Amino acid sequence: MALARIARANLRRSGGALGSSAHEKDMFSVGGYTSRSNIPSHKTFESDRKISYVPRIKEQNYINFSMRGISGTPYHHFSSASTQTVIEESEYEFESDRQRYAGLQPTKPGEKPRVVVIGTGWAACRFLKGIDTRIYDVVCISPRNHMVFTPLLASTCVGTLEFRTVAEPVSRIQNSLARDPNSYFFLASCTGIDTGKHEIYCKAVNNGGLPQEPYQFKVAYDKLVIASGSEPLTFGIKGVKENAFFLREVNHAQEIRKRLLLNLMLSENPGISEEDKKRLLHCVVIGGGPTGVEFSGELSDFIMRDVQERYTHVKDYIHVTLIEANEILSSFDVSLRQYATKHLTKSGVRLMRGVVKEVHPKKIILSDGTEVPYGLLVWSTGVGASEFVKTLDLPKSQGGRIGVDDWLRVPSVEDVFALGDCAGFLEHTGRPVLPALAQVAERQGKFLVELFDEIGNQNGGKAYSAKGMPLGEPFVYKHLGSMASVGGYKALVDLRQSKDSKGLSLAGFVSWMIWRSAYLTRVLSWRNRFYVAVNWATTLVFGRDNSRIG
Repeated sequence: MALARIARANLRRSGGALGSSAHEKDMFSVGGYTSRSNIPSHKTFESDRKISYVPRIKEQNYINFSMRGISGTPYHHFSSASTQTVIEESEYEFESDRQRYAGLQPTKPGEKPRVVVIGTGWAACRFLKGIDTRIYDVVCISPRNHMVFTPLLASTCVGTLEFRTVAEPVSRIQNSLARDPNSYFFLASCTGIDTGKHEIYCKAVNNGGLPQEPYQFKVAYDKLVIASGSEPLTFGIKGVKENAFFLREVNHAQEIRKRLLLNLMLSENPGISEEDKKRLLHCVVIGGGPTGVEFSGELSDFIMRDVQERYTHVKDYIHVTLIEANEILSSFDVSLRQYATKHLTKSGVRLMRGVVKEVHPKKIILSDGTEVPYGLLVWSTGVGASEFVKTLDLPKSQGGRIGVDDWLRVPSVEDVFALGDCAGFLEHTGRPVLPALAQVAERQGKFLVELFDEIGNQNGGKAYSAKGMPLGEPFVYKHLGSMASVGGYKALVDLRQSKDSKGLSLAGFVSWMIWRSAYLTRVLSWRNRFYVAVNWATTLVFGRDNSRIG
């Protein structure tokens, strides 16, 4: 801007006039270097003998000059002060626009292709872990800098595990994000995608410390992998988002734990009525899937062992209610569902069938009019397409997910792939939309790694260079089985490949050992495996930590 002001001052001293429609030679000189360009001059309108319209700088074909690290825009001859003012305002708008959309430019010939990954969930992190950084530069964009090991998240709510045991930093999953000069992690949310320009537009996480808020930027890609995950389904029920806790992120578990311990301590205060104690210590879980059942089991363990010993004044008031519209664990074998129902009931968990109509700050109302007071409400009724996915102008599959073909490519656009909870097979593939499970996302991430290796080895990593390239065998998913803990050192293991097929089903203590062993080996790093094992041991010997911090 300072150089532009000097240039304009020199022009005013030398004079000049606007041309009508011819091209003029404009010059920009810095430190002995001179660049010339042909730029269309502005048109004058004679209605009032003044310039009535001057296009904004960013509407022109501006040129960036890079000399000794300095960039600028060509200046123009001005015929009046009013024109000068308009151009100065336009230059200010252009500078703001350029700052707003600063970012990574397209890769140059000779550089490695750039793969941009949106998300840090199971699918994204499995892809990041396996991608060959000798072939590709990697950019990961997500509002969180870690992966959450969701199968053990319920255990952190009651202190069985500490929160750091289920969080794996992305930079540990893929070291190149912190090490390689052209690979980056950006703490931001993706707000839009321009598939024609091969650009994505992002908004950085807001903390008030950036030069401008919201801070926006763009990133050019050669290949784009969308693995942005999903959002909890609320079915449009009034009051859910305002009053219920979800259980998908570490901060969700932290908030649940703080509310649970707060209610326990507040209920011991003098003057609290019997009715208020029962409400404060009534924990309600909506949804009888694996997450809801496992959380209910963890709560029952916490109540039977830790609350009975450390909150003796209110131990008889705390209860857990699990509300499900149909049967709990509907995807499991019938015998396992029956076992889970009996065990949870024996552990003190009340099972109710019902559909939630409204959620209020202190009670929920079911469709039959029943009112259920609560002190803690956890909502776990499945997941659906996120608002970000809904806004994308891409083909959609069942449930509003991004539609993909047999190789997880998004049809009708080049170099875009989608996987995990945000993606589903299109109808014309003849394949069903896969369930939103961690093992589905992980297997898709592994498949895409192999596919990208094949593309890279055929020199198809650059934008538009993989069109028509043979991709080998399509993605095939085989279900490995399902597991769920129900508390009290008991768990369910269902090894059937589908709901209607036959296979091995186990329940009890042996299943619980299998459940723990399987998840301990699936934790991504040896560091976190050590943390998990130590936390399980200390909880077994000393009980759960009931400190309320924050």
